[in-house]
Amino acid sequence: MITKRNVLVVAFALFSLFFGAGNLVLPPQLGFKGGEAWWLVTFGFCLSAVVIPILGIWAHAKLQGTMFDFAKKVSPVFSLVYCYLVYAISISLPSPRTASVTHEMGIAPFFDSSSLLTSLLYFLLVFVFVVNRSKILDIIGKILTPAIILILVAIIAQAIFGFEFNFGPTSFDSPFSKGVLEGYQTFDAIGAVVVGGVLIISINLKNDKIPYQEKKNLIVKAGIFSGLGLFLIYTGLILTGAVFHSEFEADISRTALLSGISVETLGSTANLLLSVLVSLACFTTAVGIVTGTADFVKGQFNNSRTAYLITTVIGCVLGVAMGQFNVGYIIAVALPALMFIYPITIVLIILNVLPERYASPNVFRWVVATTILFSIPDFLATVPALAPKEDLFAWIPLSQFHMGWVLPALVVFIGVNFVSKNED
Repeated sequence: MITKRNVLVVAFALFSLFFGAGNLVLPPQLGFKGGEAWWLVTFGFCLSAVVIPILGIWAHAKLQGTMFDFAKKVSPVFSLVYCYLVYAISISLPSPRTASVTHEMGIAPFFDSSSLLTSLLYFLLVFVFVVNRSKILDIIGKILTPAIILILVAIIAQAIFGFEFNFGPTSFDSPFSKGVLEGYQTFDAIGAVVVGGVLIISINLKNDKIPYQEKKNLIVKAGIFSGLGLFLIYTGLILTGAVFHSEFEADISRTALLSGISVETLGSTANLLLSVLVSLACFTTAVGIVTGTADFVKGQFNNSRTAYLITTVIGCVLGVAMGQFNVGYIIAVALPALMFIYPITIVLIILNVLPERYASPNVFRWVVATTILFSIPDFLATVPALAPKEDLFAWIPLSQFHMGWVLPALVVFIGVNFVSKNED
């Protein structure tokens, strides 16, 4: 029987999986630049960084399978390509970003060393931990998240009750869409597709006799609680950034802003503690990403240990190569990849949540194909070398907000369902 304690344990596990250290540096700057429109930014950010990921967990609650099951209705080949693409992006962008955050928050303020040295030592340690699959990080992880949350709650409370709400003008042309696109950078929708399968396996290992419906209810309820926690923390951080809009230079980096706010609210000691905790949390995230990717490739090659080691080496080399750059650069580089893979991921999540009668394999194929087609202009627009000189795609609704795929995918979804219903 599922108890309230079971729900809370799974909810906290989900929160910990989603609430990566990299996510910490995104909301404050959104509020800082969003100014008086901070609430619109929050709405957009939480749509893509909370609602969609939690729907992804609900989809896993329904499927109760693996990541491969998410896209297999399109075709098994497409699903396999999608899985490889997601893991390739994961070890190329969010994993190296953890090293960059660690350098900017935990190393650069206290030591005069290069980012290359940091990323080299960082991913050397990642390699050691991934190869040896140490359980030490699991133990540390259970302490890290609560500690970071306590500090963040203190920062948010101090900002809300200790400073005036004197918001400046927004610097965004479209605060809502800016929030949505910044939410992409959390990688949490992709994370939901990846970790949801891991969650199912973990629950089955602890008690494989839980009936399907009970297991589904457990995950759905846990998703609601973890989503609420993420919403409150993100909203608090965005509001805090907006409160401090006049305290820092307009071009301050994301990591410097978070550090500066922690100093302003709690003092330098708390900032030092936050830097250490964030650095450790970054490390556990990187180990998790590389281990998960290596496990997937290993499974594709008959549980080959060689495949596992080669993938680990590739993941760590990519980490060193990308991790030496600053967080802002990695976020900018990640945008084109996210503009392509995120719409596909969002559509797959929504289709998997919907009842079967509205999400047949035929619907999956047509809607995903449409999403890919109409994501191409948004992808090209984020690559300077490939961006059209003239705005050739202005006729596509919402293209000015880099969401030109939304209405075409919706129209095709309705159309295919209408035709299928008439054929029946």
